[in-house]
Amino acid sequence: MLIKILISILFGIVEGITEWLPISSTGHMILLNSLIKFDVTPEFYSLYEVVIQLGAILAIILIFFKKLWPLKTAKKGPREGKLVLDSNTLLLWAKIILSTIPAVFILPFDDFFEEHFYKPIPVALALIVFGIGFILIENHNKNTEPTTRTLSALSFKSALIIGCFQVLAAVFPGTSRSGATILGALLIGVARPVAAEYTFFLAVPAMAGASLLKLLKYSGALVFEEIILLVIGMVTAFAVSLFVVRYLMNYIRKHDFKVFGYYRIVLGILVLLYFGVILK
Repeated sequence: MLIKILISILFGIVEGITEWLPISSTGHMILLNSLIKFDVTPEFYSLYEVVIQLGAILAIILIFFKKLWPLKTAKKGPREGKLVLDSNTLLLWAKIILSTIPAVFILPFDDFFEEHFYKPIPVALALIVFGIGFILIENHNKNTEPTTRTLSALSFKSALIIGCFQVLAAVFPGTSRSGATILGALLIGVARPVAAEYTFFLAVPAMAGASLLKLLKYSGALVFEEIILLVIGMVTAFAVSLFVVRYLMNYIRKHDFKVFGYYRIVLGILVLLYFGVILK
């Protein structure tokens, strides 16, 4: 049991780091499980790798609670000092929900995608392709001023486009949910900090929905050991995410995303070499 707990902590660390950096958490989890086998049933692992994302979501809710919570205390007017619904926050949630809609249409095919694409080689190819995409787009945008500099300026049309990019991550592991949505946002002229922040917010319904779906599909009853492993993975992912999200927001205020593009390409090549040549 001790070994399983240590592995769960390791997986939680990887989840907390890679969920928010545009380098693919699912891809890293697949690769990690290929190298360090988690001695659990395939059914439970399929549940585990999705549900521990709830820890990462809680970190987002804690960090950005004031921006995401629609009830605010009125500072002036007839309802001064009372709780009121903030119209800007409601508009933000309307955009988040709109961005989530495209992913809903592919939910019936979730098992098919998992069976055919959740493997090392497709992950490696997605890492490389989107890594090249980040470099090309950042080079293209080098001398271009973003057209959307604040969350409130993000249009519903832009929100829908970003949501369509999120679908790519659901189909092809290794794409990265944050990577796909950030890439889509950069393509349509959204500033890096706004693209990253909106991607964090978009994760709340997307990842919560994916976790709920996995829980509903899980055929077995969770035993005590499995519950402990889930909780440990979630708590670890939560703690690590608190640091990673703050780091990323500080980093992109001064730097672009090209370093993540190069990382993806190098990792993808190493994976192809390892699984395509060494284990051939």
